[in-house]
Amino acid sequence: MSDVIALATELLSLESTTGREREAVDFVARWLVSRGWNVTVQEVEPQRSNVWATRRGGGVTLSTHLDTVPPYVPPRLEGSRLYGRGACDAKGIAAAMLIAAQQLADAGEDRVDLLFVVGEEKGSPGARAANRLPATSKWLVNGEPTESKLASGSKGAQRVIVRVRGREAHSAYAHLGSSALEPMLDLLPTLRNVALPVDALLGATTYNIGVLRAGTEANIVPGLAEAEIMIRLVGDVEPVKAAFTAWAGSSAELVWGSHIPAQKFHVIPGFEIEPVAYTSDVPLLDRWGTPLLFGPGSIHVAHTPIEYIDTTELEAAVLAYEHIVRTLLT
Repeated sequence: MSDVIALATELLSLESTTGREREAVDFVARWLVSRGWNVTVQEVEPQRSNVWATRRGGGVTLSTHLDTVPPYVPPRLEGSRLYGRGACDAKGIAAAMLIAAQQLADAGEDRVDLLFVVGEEKGSPGARAANRLPATSKWLVNGEPTESKLASGSKGAQRVIVRVRGREAHSAYAHLGSSALEPMLDLLPTLRNVALPVDALLGATTYNIGVLRAGTEANIVPGLAEAEIMIRLVGDVEPVKAAFTAWAGSSAELVWGSHIPAQKFHVIPGFEIEPVAYTSDVPLLDRWGTPLLFGPGSIHVAHTPIEYIDTTELEAAVLAYEHIVRTLLT
């Protein structure tokens, strides 16, 4: 078993679903300290920390996240596939970055930093905190599963809650109340008719109605209905907000949540180049240098029960990260 596969397996054996990253953070920090890195463990929240490792600085930072979505899935190696929660999103990537950075350091290149953050899967508190560190790098290579292609850009994200209020009543006398759910069910399908921005690189603005909540019991007319929507942005958020506001009109209240802007990335020769539809921590790490986005594995299996990474691709990613760093430094 190669060093990167063994390291990825060790990381995968540690549960680090969002909010429970401490064991993985401690492991990575100890791994780096034992190899002579200058390590800063930055507290983000109680029991939750980022890891920043540096030598001379001033060059390239390799960065990804240590948290995963739930539920925890333990690692298993089957043929050329390493399965487990975080295999491609993003512990396999973290392992490749660690090995690549160490090999660069062993070869005398000390202008590479490592930054591992917590909470990327929910709210990105780690990235927000990391942007307050005294970063010196000129380039930031962020790791997400891009199928070993350099991403030319990524969509942004905007959360919104659509809220309709009604009046509760006993279901036997429903006419005495006013259902919040029925107007919500009438409203949501009309969202398909709303014209949303399109970008030449990133494509169309999309949305997902991910959560519906209404009522408390089957025999009570629901007094409140809510729909949580994730919008994937391709540009400025304001035209999207205006379109949603016009769509909701007087029928619903909109409660705007977290926002991550769309992003364009630096690319270099020698790689396939393609935009991605998901967001990353990159827009929240603007003090860490000009961004690139690259990582082994596919987003299509991330967050699924069969999440995996191909071991050949994982090993190749070590060399790819080394190549990216050397290219940027020259």
